[in-house]
Amino acid sequence: MRGPIDVTRPTILHAARERASRLPLADFDPGDPELFRSDAHWPYFDRLREEDPVHYCKDSRFGPYWSVTRYNDILDIETNHVVFSSAASLGGTSIRDAGLESFLAMDQPRHNAQRKSVAQMFTPNHLDQLAIDIRKRSAECLDQLPVGEVFDWVSKVSTELTAQMVAVLFDFPWNDRRKLTRWSDIVTTFPGIGGLVATEDDREAELRECAAYFARLWNKRINLPPRNDLLSMMAHSDATRDMHPNNFFGNVILLLVGAIDTTRNTMSGSVFALHQHPDQYRKLRENPMLIDSFVPEVIRWQTPLAHMRRTALEDVEFRGRKIKKGDKVVMWYVSANRDEAVIERPYDFLVDRPRPRQHLSFGFGIHRCLGLRLAELQLTILWEEILKRFENIEVVGEPKRVYSSFVKGYETLPVRIVA
Repeated sequence: MRGPIDVTRPTILHAARERASRLPLADFDPGDPELFRSDAHWPYFDRLREEDPVHYCKDSRFGPYWSVTRYNDILDIETNHVVFSSAASLGGTSIRDAGLESFLAMDQPRHNAQRKSVAQMFTPNHLDQLAIDIRKRSAECLDQLPVGEVFDWVSKVSTELTAQMVAVLFDFPWNDRRKLTRWSDIVTTFPGIGGLVATEDDREAELRECAAYFARLWNKRINLPPRNDLLSMMAHSDATRDMHPNNFFGNVILLLVGAIDTTRNTMSGSVFALHQHPDQYRKLRENPMLIDSFVPEVIRWQTPLAHMRRTALEDVEFRGRKIKKGDKVVMWYVSANRDEAVIERPYDFLVDRPRPRQHLSFGFGIHRCLGLRLAELQLTILWEEILKRFENIEVVGEPKRVYSSFVKGYETLPVRIVA
């Protein structure tokens, strides 16, 4: 049995297509978070790829910005570090200006030096060690789920498992692990919308709490011998042990959001994708070996971080458009992952897609997501354990999506495991 999604979703998409087709291109603001909360962004990006692939929005809540929407154009931006900067001093890597300096929001040569300080966490040998614990935690989580009852998959599975994983990565106090997902959400929230915090002052207060908590942990790790956690790795690396507090907190936030939102929202998206494509769910159940292609396919299909941003360091002509020094350039991964010119049948969800890793969900080049293999590993193990236990996971209501054009995810996803 399928839930009411199939009745409401075509209506939403039809209204979005109608509006996107009538609206003048000059009035397009693809970064409007409401488009993502209502899942209405798709036809806007379809039209931009077709008619105006390097588009200028002159007025938005984020100020003026360029949108790059085609796959190959984004690759060119990603690899041109001479012209396009990630530096936090220029606004960083999100459409929403952020002053925190992480190694992602940093240009060469400092970027590579700081990135390498935590890279050992994601080596094949260390991932093999982590896999044992990931499987144990995934099995315990799934075995506690209420079969035959409606529950929120986001809270009971996606959020809980990612909180546990990040607590392990930071060697964070276990009983406080839900603070990690709370802080990750606070970073990207808009005060007064969605009920997370009422005001910007409230948001800043919680971020100060986060900074103070991690500062206490840092002060302990830096005085202990090196250990196998992210804080210790940074504390004992030449490139990061003397970081400015703003740089330290920026790296903490980067690792939090990167580890939590990418995996959490793809865990939820995987359930939703299979619900919408029951033939693919059946194919996966009949041949669990397809998990190897299913996992990168769902990461493409979900695109848990919708974009990354660069800032032009000089005047440049790009695909016939004149981008000026200081202009904000947004690379829409969510659009590139539906680019018909590069990805065959991009709107189809195929668990046996021949080239499933042909996507930009993790970015490209030197800024490509450091933890991509860990994200794939967690999803692989989770679904191996799901297929051992459950015949079907039904989505029984419309998901509540995040109000954000950066994090593309879910606040809630009501499901029922078929007894």
